[in-house]
Amino acid sequence: MNADIRWDHDRESRTGIPEVVFAPGKTVEQVVRLFSEGEGLRLATRLSDAQMAAVEGLAQVDPVARTAVRAPRPLRDQPPVGLLTAGTGDIPVAMEAKAVLEALGHPVKTFFDVGVAGLHRLQSVLPELRVCPAIIVCAGMEGALPSVLAGLVDSLVIAVPTSIGTGVAIGGTTALHGMLASCSPGIAVVNIDNGFGAACCAIKVVGHLARRS
Repeated sequence: MNADIRWDHDRESRTGIPEVVFAPGKTVEQVVRLFSEGEGLRLATRLSDAQMAAVEGLAQVDPVARTAVRAPRPLRDQPPVGLLTAGTGDIPVAMEAKAVLEALGHPVKTFFDVGVAGLHRLQSVLPELRVCPAIIVCAGMEGALPSVLAGLVDSLVIAVPTSIGTGVAIGGTTALHGMLASCSPGIAVVNIDNGFGAACCAIKVVGHLARRS
């Protein structure tokens, strides 16, 4: 690769997570080069429309998640990571997390639009969630869903505030503060709209559990 790109080939052996391309700020040419050179897994997030179009023939592109994956890992035989959204508006953030998890071989079970405005929707999927060692929960507005879920399961709940919501939702800041101030103990909170970071948290937890079993 040219001097402007220095791929960290050993990152996965050090951290459990391989290097992933964060597309904003990169030229279309640089993104294409990252998917054209080398071998094995390549994963990019937050791709622009132009970047997605340019790598269409080089990788599997998900226009909702805004991700591209080359040579994804085969799915492992292990319990799935749960992935919830409070509403349908949160789905793009959740799909980013799903793309990262599946690219690295971790099965995912999704439950969308199960927010607190209709708690019966969450209650109906609780039996399936309880087999998940980690559950990622994406929610905007007041961000209440992770707190409710954490009071009902013993899995690690990874809360992702999303920028869905108007006015005092302040682009996800209200959801972020609500999740950080939750009275349900044991919730991990990542940055606003950070589906990638939530997936990485889940991968590290599930990886440790797999090595101990």
